[in-house]
Amino acid sequence: IKVIMIGSSYYYELLNEYDEEFDKFFKIRADFDYEMPRTDENIRKIAQFIKRFVDREGCMEFDVSAVCAIVEYSSRTAERQDKLSTRFNHLAEILCEAVTWAKLEGAELVTAEHIQKTIYEKEQRMKLYEEKLDEMLEENVIMIDTEGAEIGQINGLAVLDMGNYAFGNPSRITATTYVGKSGIVNIEKEARLSGQTHDKGVQIITGFLGQTYAQNFPLSLSCRVCFEQNYNGIDGDSASSTELYCILSSLAELPIRQDLAVTGSVNQKGEIQAIGGVTHKIEGFFDLCRKRGLTGTQGVIIPVSNVKDLVLKDEVVQAVKEGLFHIYPISKIDEGIELLMGLSAGKKNKAGNFPANSVHGRVMKKLKAFDKRAQGEEE
Repeated sequence: IKVIMIGSSYYYELLNEYDEEFDKFFKIRADFDYEMPRTDENIRKIAQFIKRFVDREGCMEFDVSAVCAIVEYSSRTAERQDKLSTRFNHLAEILCEAVTWAKLEGAELVTAEHIQKTIYEKEQRMKLYEEKLDEMLEENVIMIDTEGAEIGQINGLAVLDMGNYAFGNPSRITATTYVGKSGIVNIEKEARLSGQTHDKGVQIITGFLGQTYAQNFPLSLSCRVCFEQNYNGIDGDSASSTELYCILSSLAELPIRQDLAVTGSVNQKGEIQAIGGVTHKIEGFFDLCRKRGLTGTQGVIIPVSNVKDLVLKDEVVQAVKEGLFHIYPISKIDEGIELLMGLSAGKKNKAGNFPANSVHGRVMKKLKAFDKRAQGEEE
């Protein structure tokens, strides 16, 4: 007898750890990937999977446009342009429902329109929470600006995962800065609403500020950073660059564009790092801007390393093509500074100073003033 067990790696490790004979009876372990490369061969395999489904179920055929739509949906599920999902049970659910819609319309073949209708209807059945949030945004119960500019205020992007459905949710982040020694205080952490990874991101911001500005004088700074109207907790470091821009805006006393939303992790050297859920984040801010009216200046700043992960809806792609919405991929924090504040970030000279009228120059001037005032108070 051969026994094959299928399950998650978590339970495998658990059994292996606590059952001494588990290794003896189950000598071969094979990991199955949840995604595969988007190659011609694998696309053909998806087409073959659809054909086997048709033969097994005895249902109507899928035309070429329907197969293409399934391939695109597979890439969107994998959240990568160059990958396809191997979760074939999810694809089979889409196929079943698409056949039903085609029958209801009296069609002879399942087409791309039936696939798109299936995906749309599936989302509509699960987006109650998203609709409630949209209502609060429209009624300004949740305050998000999509026009103008403000000091110490920026639009961040998060993803809410409801299990079988995920969507992007814009949120306002604010920062206040003043003389003191407490450093950056994460209000979410103080309220026990912050996860470990988010706390790490805030500590990285402190490292960047020290590395960039405090080489010749101590960092005398008190700062409070907050995700406004957040009552359910937050985790991940994808907002660390967003929080850093907000702090720099407060220190430099320069307003940040509110028609741009930002996502991206930052390291201590100011490099922008990849994050997850970039497609949902872009679509979340786009939907808000579209409902309020696209101005042609609105957009999202993302890490350049996430470009390959974009599998956007057709309406977003069309808006970008028409210049009504913009996606700015960046690799350095300075690029984002110039986009958001409309002023040169500034480069440090050999003496360790920045140009006086640059963003970094203004920040350094404020931090030096904070240090002098803190020393005076100590004396």
